[in-house]
Amino acid sequence: MPLKVGLFVTCLVDLFRPTVGLAAAKLLEDAGCTVEAPRAQTCCGQPAYNSGDRKTAQAIARQVVDLFEGFDHVVAPSGSCAGMLRAHYPALLADDPAYAERARALAAKSHELVSFLVDVLKQKKVAARFPAKVTYHDSCSGLRELGVRAQPRALLAGVEGLKLEELPGSDICCGFGGTFCIKYPEISDKLVTEKAQQIEATGADTLLAGDLGCLLNMAGKLLRRGGKVRARHVAEVLADMAQGPAIGEGRRD
Repeated sequence: MPLKVGLFVTCLVDLFRPTVGLAAAKLLEDAGCTVEAPRAQTCCGQPAYNSGDRKTAQAIARQVVDLFEGFDHVVAPSGSCAGMLRAHYPALLADDPAYAERARALAAKSHELVSFLVDVLKQKKVAARFPAKVTYHDSCSGLRELGVRAQPRALLAGVEGLKLEELPGSDICCGFGGTFCIKYPEISDKLVTEKAQQIEATGADTLLAGDLGCLLNMAGKLLRRGGKVRARHVAEVLADMAQGPAIGEGRRD
């Protein structure tokens, strides 16, 4: 029987870039999974968690557990949100006798999208074409909490026409950091300005990453600088769904 996968769409994808969710569903279905995105899902609780609002974060975590525990796996097109489910839910609900074990079980089967395709489904290639020179930013949560680095590069290597130019400091924060960019705007702007300069220096046409928060931040800075580099979520390229406007362009136009 095919694996039953619950797609955790994420707030940012739902509100700013629904095509990322559609691309994630396509990739999972093409890999042989049965995919469902529960309509009642909302946030993973990370903004509240990072702001010290533990009570709200716990309430949201319980809702996520209730909605997704019946699936074989839970997959998110975001290392940040997948990291919240996998790395933080067990401790967040550890003192709740009704949810502690259920949170641990959910965490064990929660994954970032591309790592799920490569590490769990053992996928080696996708049927996609993207004739462009790209560079790749490794988001902090996906890299440090989930070990997502080689997986997207492995699949991108098989995309027809794509040439990857490695980004110096690809593992350095872009300055978004969820609520960090609100609390420390000057530091955030300095980080994303330096990141934009490094991206432009690669000569790439397109910036790819696996987290929409990072991409929105970097795309906004790149567009304001008047450069030619456009940003897309890696899922859009891997699913062969990168023909429309790049991130930020629709809002700008």
